[in-house]
Amino acid sequence: MSRLESLFSAARAAVEDTEFRALRAWKEEQPGRHCVGFFPVYAPQELLWAAGALPVALWGGGDQVEVERADARLQSFICSISRSTLELGMTGRLDFLDGILFSSLCDVARNLSGVWQRNFPGMLCEYLHYPQNPASGGARDYYRGELERLAGRLAAVTGTEVTAERLEHAIGLYERQRALLRSLAAVRTAEPWRLSLEEHAALLRSCGRRDPRAQNAVLEELLALLPARECRRRDGVRVVLEGSFCEQPPMDLLRVLDEAHCFVVDSDLGRGMNWFRRPLARGDDPWDDLVAAYFESAEPSVVRHHDSAERSARLVERARAHRADGVVFCTAKFCEPALYDFVLHKAALEREGIPFLSVEFEEKMASFESIRTQAETFSESILFFAEEKEAVS
Repeated sequence: MSRLESLFSAARAAVEDTEFRALRAWKEEQPGRHCVGFFPVYAPQELLWAAGALPVALWGGGDQVEVERADARLQSFICSISRSTLELGMTGRLDFLDGILFSSLCDVARNLSGVWQRNFPGMLCEYLHYPQNPASGGARDYYRGELERLAGRLAAVTGTEVTAERLEHAIGLYERQRALLRSLAAVRTAEPWRLSLEEHAALLRSCGRRDPRAQNAVLEELLALLPARECRRRDGVRVVLEGSFCEQPPMDLLRVLDEAHCFVVDSDLGRGMNWFRRPLARGDDPWDDLVAAYFESAEPSVVRHHDSAERSARLVERARAHRADGVVFCTAKFCEPALYDFVLHKAALEREGIPFLSVEFEEKMASFESIRTQAETFSESILFFAEEKEAVS
């Protein structure tokens, strides 16, 4: 196995280890270390790190966990990630966490926080209220107050006060990681055959399962090795993948898209790991920097209470900027925010004449042949019409 392959393999292992062995070992290496879990759409990881806790993204159980105990406490018609995350907790797999953070993402996440608090009374369970009206004059002060309140609650567990110096250092650490992830995404955009979608997704998701200092070193090494990777240029259609901002598609599904020659050149996979689309403006107060970033630099999202027209316009803009031939909506079963957005985005894409495909998934999916057929038909139809247009002209 080459060094590059070993790095990809380690990233995937970190993501798929539902026993969290590496994180348990990291915590035990040094007395006083703490871990706080969070739902992986967006959480202020900088604040958690500054408070002395490693942020741990809870991606659910994937196909590694049978949901049994959680079904006694949650309805069967909600998203897989919520059910399997609770299952991880109820089977003791998350007992290494010192706390867990939920936020106003959707009704399910909101209610899951209450279920969690009732079933795990010994664990810190916090709910971060994001501003519902970002245009309000008091929204920024309100959000800063929420961050400061969360910092105080974390300090009571970790014993570490979030000072301006600690927060400044943490912002720099995660800014470096986001810059590296943007560079990685640029490789995928320019040469999608050089970095598979499956590999890219594993690297994104592993950012929420490792010490950021170690992860940054891994990303730096990968970016140095990728240009020399032996690979063959492949033909296909360029697409934007949308709708997977929370529950992530199975790796096998991502492989199917690549094999069907639907090359994803931009996506919302692992959005919480790279929430800000441009570098943060840095000033004298890191608290204000973190607050301003949420309002000024975050990618529009249905779970961020942005205007729907702006979100659709941004999707069209991303498709144009990445020279995409179409858009693939890949939404989790029972994910109401993603399904609501699809209706609005669909209308915008139709107005712009951008082809799109919609597929649905859940964690325990075992067969992807239907999606393969749809993706192959989608890519072939785009190529066919492109050839027809070229012949007419």
